[in-house]
Amino acid sequence: MAGPRVWDGHYLDGRTPHRRPVRVVVGHAGLEVTRLDGDGSFRWPLAEVRQTQGFYAGEEVRLERGGDPAEALLIEDLAFLSALRAGALTAAARFHDPARRQLRPGLAGLAAVAAVALALGLYFWGIPALAAVAAARVPVAWEVALGDATMARLAPASRRCADPERQRQIDAIVATLLRPLPDPGYPFRVVVVDHAMVNAFAAPGGSIVVLRGLLERTDTAEELAAVLAHEIQHVRHRHTTRAILRDASTGILVAAVAGDVSAVATFGVQAARTLGDLRHSREAEREADRDGMRMLQQARVDPRGMLAFFESMQALEGQLPAGVQYLSTHPTAGDRLRTLSALAAQPPPQPPVRLLAGENWDAVKGMCRADKSRRDGVTRPAAGRRRAGDAR
Repeated sequence: MAGPRVWDGHYLDGRTPHRRPVRVVVGHAGLEVTRLDGDGSFRWPLAEVRQTQGFYAGEEVRLERGGDPAEALLIEDLAFLSALRAGALTAAARFHDPARRQLRPGLAGLAAVAAVALALGLYFWGIPALAAVAAARVPVAWEVALGDATMARLAPASRRCADPERQRQIDAIVATLLRPLPDPGYPFRVVVVDHAMVNAFAAPGGSIVVLRGLLERTDTAEELAAVLAHEIQHVRHRHTTRAILRDASTGILVAAVAGDVSAVATFGVQAARTLGDLRHSREAEREADRDGMRMLQQARVDPRGMLAFFESMQALEGQLPAGVQYLSTHPTAGDRLRTLSALAAQPPPQPPVRLLAGENWDAVKGMCRADKSRRDGVTRPAAGRRRAGDAR
């Protein structure tokens, strides 16, 4: 005797936008749902299930359970409805009978086209616009809490380079950049993570991560200051917050605007994934470049450090694997150098002063290796800049 039919579908937990593949079996008392990602199975009693989609030709079946936001099951095969009514017995009337459909094919096709157009409109214009509105209105405290939750996953304490003296010098660079601002807006803090990738990124709320690979490729404090000024502008313009909120559910957007910090705990993992794959738009990068250069000039930091850094990054283009260098997630260096050179040519308000005068920059940029040497009980020389293509 054949066993019960199994239906393929997707499950949404109501808290995140991710669809998880599942298999569904219809029983007399409920739906038996098995997650294909290995995360177990669960049952939905039919008395608690309601149908919210799948009444018309071309629509997939959507069943929901719970309050707002509700859990949902999506089944594309419309024959599932007939099996559901046959298995539900006394609860059959709760679900639509496909045999009673009278819609004409032409009207169904028009509805499908309208649905696709609406979905595309929401994807390309509606969701980004909603995220931009939400990002402009979220309280700073909510951004800081989200940044802390994200940093706990992307830059845990065990991977940070703990050298109090070198950290103090990096903090001094940040303080110099922020000094001209009447209100920085965020509690900015920089951490260095022991990773060979040539990259840096900003989390919401003022946290900035510099990876060892990038720090080791700087020749001066001014070059690191250029990177930090750029990332500070991403925070101040809320570029990262906006990008993360684009991937959020409606419930998270509402919680963000309301400043509900309790929502951060469930959103932190998703935010970390988004930040790990983040590619800022060209407009966001241009804005961070322009205002980062202005920040250097106002803080009396030599803007030639930014030009020198991007020149060195331009030399690396194509010589390191994608994802291993700073420019793999940014517009090409050539275009940026032309724009930055024009900005740097403008007379600064005051002549620049040297950052960390008298300090040994090789010791600062080698802080991760020095920290590892201390932990290993071995003294190693500080790392200098490697040639493009060197093994990491």
